[in-house]
Amino acid sequence: MTTRSRFPTVPALGDAGSARWAQSLGDGAPGIALAHIARARAGLDGWEPVHRLAMAMTRSPLNAHPDTASLYQGAPAVAYTLHTAGHPAYDAALATLDDAIATVIRQRLETAHRRIDHGQLPHAREYDLINGLTGLGAILLHRDHETALLRDVLTYLVRLTRPIRVNGRDLPGWWATGSPDRRASARWNAGHAGFGMAHGVAGPLALLAITKRQGITTAGHVDALHTIVTWLDQWRRGQRRTDWWPEVIDHNELRTGSAARPGPHRPSWCYGSPGIARAEHLAALAIGDQQRVSNAVETLIGCLTDDHRLAQLTDAGLCHGWAGLLLTAHRAAADTSTGELSAALRAAQAHMHRYLRGKGDPTTAGLLDGATGIALAHSALEITSDSALPDWDRCLLIN
Repeated sequence: MTTRSRFPTVPALGDAGSARWAQSLGDGAPGIALAHIARARAGLDGWEPVHRLAMAMTRSPLNAHPDTASLYQGAPAVAYTLHTAGHPAYDAALATLDDAIATVIRQRLETAHRRIDHGQLPHAREYDLINGLTGLGAILLHRDHETALLRDVLTYLVRLTRPIRVNGRDLPGWWATGSPDRRASARWNAGHAGFGMAHGVAGPLALLAITKRQGITTAGHVDALHTIVTWLDQWRRGQRRTDWWPEVIDHNELRTGSAARPGPHRPSWCYGSPGIARAEHLAALAIGDQQRVSNAVETLIGCLTDDHRLAQLTDAGLCHGWAGLLLTAHRAAADTSTGELSAALRAAQAHMHRYLRGKGDPTTAGLLDGATGIALAHSALEITSDSALPDWDRCLLIN
């Protein structure tokens, strides 16, 4: 995580490439714009770089198809960034986008409830953070808008936590059909369950927890939190600071109750224990379970202090690398009275700087894997009070 340039430069619009890049929060214009919004809001730069990227985002028709539009792609991704900007120039566009996004969400909810009514398994992209209804719920929360529709999303997530019976056996309601990477493999013929924040059950848990803490609830809300937390308890391996979870399990692992792949795994935000522990931390805070709060903090301390785990981080990025680990722990530390997590965070930052010294700057500019996410995380870690852009990481569900 370099300190030479807190925010990346705007790539030339001629390098933008495609409509997908223009509407991608993860690796395209909406994500990159967040860093420039932070600069503008902090008075470090003007709004022209943001306006140029906003023009790139809206040059082609925005994707509002219910099968493909998500928090990280299409109209919702663009709306997320324009709302974060808080600039009056985008008010009219946001009003139009709100209507389109509400339509997408209602259609997605209708399809999901129909699938549950028919006793069918979901695809992970139905409910996950990156592609699914959890992410769409996150944008409603971010917008502080359409609270009734957000409650509809929460009602769906509550239904998702109820068991689904397949071939005479009860499976978790989020047990997903097919393989985690959508490539055919005999191992995944009977489906899978993901644990992580990006594509697993930690994402729905985090959204349910954050909304509960903000007083936005629906029937069965607390029961749903308990259901997911109990599942995580069942699959937790290790003890206290050595705790870890599988990234994903197949049907045979579910049947035996044992994860085939030994761990602990890479301590990443997306699939690893940091994101899962933060989701559990938020849930424990929401339901007032101090023992689980303590357990989650201990898990995060372990992720920050275990040299074997840290050695598995091979890049500085937000999704898979150092920035995601440190930012996740930083957000948890802000909710924690103990100083041990903050001390472990400072030590891990020093470790990161030693590890990354001489490795050069990121080769991409995007939010999840590139310079934008690294810069924004660095800014959040560098400033003890809220940065100029305090809610930019709502799309990660750690704040």
